[in-house]
Amino acid sequence: MTIKRIFDVVVVGAGLSGLQAAHVVKSAGLTVCVLEATERVGGKTLTMRSTERGFNDLGAAWINDTTQSEMFKLYKRYGMDAEVQRACGYDVIQLADGSAIKTPYGQIPGDAKLLQEMLQLLRTESSKVNLNSPCDSDGAREIDKLTFGQFCVQRTNNTEATGYADTLCAELLGVESNEVSALYMLHYFKCATGIDNIISDEKDGGQYLRNRQADELGNQTISKKLAEELDSNTVKLRTPVVSIDQSQKDKCVILTGTGESIYCRKVIISIPTTLYHTISFDPPLPATKTTLSDNAVMGYYSKMVFVFKEPWWRKAGFSGVLNTETGPIRFTRDTSIPADDQWSITCFIVGERGRTWSKLSRSARYNQAWEQLSQSFGKLVHDVPFPSNHLEMEWSKQAFFLGAPCPVMTPGTLTSVGENLTRPFKNVHFVGTETATVWRGYMEGAVRSGQRGGAEVVKALCEI
Repeated sequence: MTIKRIFDVVVVGAGLSGLQAAHVVKSAGLTVCVLEATERVGGKTLTMRSTERGFNDLGAAWINDTTQSEMFKLYKRYGMDAEVQRACGYDVIQLADGSAIKTPYGQIPGDAKLLQEMLQLLRTESSKVNLNSPCDSDGAREIDKLTFGQFCVQRTNNTEATGYADTLCAELLGVESNEVSALYMLHYFKCATGIDNIISDEKDGGQYLRNRQADELGNQTISKKLAEELDSNTVKLRTPVVSIDQSQKDKCVILTGTGESIYCRKVIISIPTTLYHTISFDPPLPATKTTLSDNAVMGYYSKMVFVFKEPWWRKAGFSGVLNTETGPIRFTRDTSIPADDQWSITCFIVGERGRTWSKLSRSARYNQAWEQLSQSFGKLVHDVPFPSNHLEMEWSKQAFFLGAPCPVMTPGTLTSVGENLTRPFKNVHFVGTETATVWRGYMEGAVRSGQRGGAEVVKALCEI
């Protein structure tokens, strides 16, 4: 007779949030098993070799060493070096007619008065949002009924504000301003310590430090190390979860795509709300959870990395930043690591423009992106060389992700069912960066959500 082992906790998903939750559970002396649908750990941290010594992060890439303290602790814990994001030189702006101009780093073209009015509006309004309970904020329901674009136009009394609203939503979340609730966006800014920090490449900003880990695997290294520190065979790869049965007393039965049944006392779900439908629940998820899932939108967020033998843009006095008003590329960043002789510009292809570009063949996508980058810089720099390598990642075409960086809520969702985002369902608990109240959508948010969910489960089990 085969004796079925019952784990204290099963974690579904081996990204940062799931692995962090597993560590909290293990540290409490409880048994844990982590089930991962793909062939690797790391979730939306994915690193690939781009040169003989260098790597590029095709998923989450940046942290800071101040307000993203949990991620910085992990950097120090694993002896990881950090590269300060380059923030000097001239930026290139590609205008709607295809022409290009250069501006000092960080200077945004357009209506300067409207831009400052927008930034001040978002500073003021996001500061009013209740961080832990946004639904209790003044005027929450009225604001939540509006799209972010509508909110910006109404408050500035200027229809041109839509352009800035679209840029913010696309660059941060891969959606357009007519897809997301205004209250959700204001709360998103608050979670990231304010609008100024979330858009900044400098100290305290969301894009301040990158991982420089020669001969390792960039930010994916953290998940690999976390997985290695768990007991042998704790993490099961290529093991998608098909169903979670809570109908039996005092235990959950998890059926995997490999045909295995795994038994446990508690489950921690570390997948986006947009993927809840991929798992069959018995009893079914509450209506509030399915409403959350049905009214969440995952952004289109892709990277095309062009790798070069030398930093030709730096030699010409440019920052490597390209901001555009047309074409598939929305913006770029210099993602080089000089110490490794690795020189690259990463192109972010996001939002509706990205969805259109995504329909092309792989070769057509490459050609269109390279043509836009080379021609934009080529109007200001002589002899832009061809890349020596390129990398591409379309998160929307990955079956167990379907987009990045995290789901957003459509108008009316946050104030109607948003408070149920982290609420457990019987013995099933929920984590993931979209559930965080500090740096939601970022690696920091993922780690903090895992800490919260792990502690939540440990407390519940200790009280039984």
